[in-house]
Amino acid sequence: MASKQDFTLIGAGIMSATLGVLLKQLIPHAKITIYERLDKVAAESSDAWNNAGTGHSAFCELNYTPEDEKGSIDISKALRISESFEISKQFWAYLVKQGLVETNIPFINDIDHMSFVFGEDNQTFLKKRYDALTNYAMFADMVHSDDFEEISLWVPLMMEGRDPNERIAATRMPIGTDVNFGVVTRKMIGYLESCDDVELHLGHQVEDINKRDDGCWEIALTDLGTDEEKTILSKFVFIGAGGGALKLLEKSDIPEGEGYGGFPVSGQFLKCNNPETVLRHEAKVYGKAEEGSPPMSVPHLDTRMLNGERSLLFGPYAGFSTKFLKNGSYLDLPLSLDAHNIYPMVAAGINNISLTKYLIEQVLLSPEEKFEALLRYYPEAKFEDWELITAGQRVQIIKKDKKEGGKLQFGTEIVASSDKSLAALLGASPGASTAVSIMLNLLHKCFPEELNSQQWQSKLTEMIPCYGKSLITDGELCKKTRAYSTAVLKLEDLG
Repeated sequence: MASKQDFTLIGAGIMSATLGVLLKQLIPHAKITIYERLDKVAAESSDAWNNAGTGHSAFCELNYTPEDEKGSIDISKALRISESFEISKQFWAYLVKQGLVETNIPFINDIDHMSFVFGEDNQTFLKKRYDALTNYAMFADMVHSDDFEEISLWVPLMMEGRDPNERIAATRMPIGTDVNFGVVTRKMIGYLESCDDVELHLGHQVEDINKRDDGCWEIALTDLGTDEEKTILSKFVFIGAGGGALKLLEKSDIPEGEGYGGFPVSGQFLKCNNPETVLRHEAKVYGKAEEGSPPMSVPHLDTRMLNGERSLLFGPYAGFSTKFLKNGSYLDLPLSLDAHNIYPMVAAGINNISLTKYLIEQVLLSPEEKFEALLRYYPEAKFEDWELITAGQRVQIIKKDKKEGGKLQFGTEIVASSDKSLAALLGASPGASTAVSIMLNLLHKCFPEELNSQQWQSKLTEMIPCYGKSLITDGELCKKTRAYSTAVLKLEDLG
């Protein structure tokens, strides 16, 4: 007889880890099983080398504050994302304070978040963005400058060898962070493994997902180490398999999943191998993306803390692969095509010719041409100091659209069955940094009655002090909770 679980989480990344911890805190006796295809936890999109690690807080990402044709800056997305990241920090602070995750390896560090632009038009844009954002407590610490000497104090590496008369501008947020999402994921999974009634199975591939007449989900699995085939039953299933979620959603055959497709985008970075250069830059500096490029292709010169060592990366350079996962198959994209999504995917392709053209151009760039882009941000960079590395794979959502037939959608989306017994997370960026808010949204969709209970409300408020309140409109609450999470997480300068 197949074993039966309360909750089955597919994928051992940041999303499943976050949902698993939330569920175990809300339902202490819940039986939870996690299945991961790879032999490691957080080895795909959550891994530090595959994830930008910015802790997307909208401090520096200019694509979150678009300018319309009339010159108005829309900051609504930046406010939502910044609030979501603060919620994530509160949740992590709870885990640290309660001793649920060990903290001998820091997963979050202080690092300035900066935006950096060229030209008079972009100077005007950045100043308008700064003026709009600093009306809110969340961005009150932001500093703006178009003074060459002042910016040189912030990022000397980027200013050496630059024409002092060049029109540039920058904003700086000293309270930015660098997050190693691979480490925080492994910490949360480690906590879950220590709990009763929680099992983690690595090296297990989900072959099929079927709904039974009794309402349970039957999940067929293969143990990749032994080739043993298994079947388990589960009352609730979460598909949090990153780029692999789309194929598994299709296997479930829920009507709500019809019409969804995926567009894979890969990325590469230049990694600095000169230790002296690495130590001379201490900031995450984001520029503006090229017109027609995907949001994840915003150029940035990025200080990272990876596996306890300081690193310096520049990129990303967009690429294209038909894989849905870095460790996936080149058949992922063609095999995802089906009668229910072929038209939306073709329509989205036609509507995004400029994006296709941009990706082709990026793929064809030589190493020397890629290095030219770095010189725009670091004029005195030396070609021999940098090597090209491949980052993670992202699958952007394609969905049906009444007006356009199909559209490419950036960001993430939860797709849930009508009976609330299965949910899948599709899409990418910002994902990891807003994982707690995304999983709270999943609880709202799939467990509305429990979420409204006094027990859950009380526990969620304990874990996330601002739960149910707005950090956007309540400036004092924003300052208070930010100070709390920063103190608990003991954020320190990288030095």
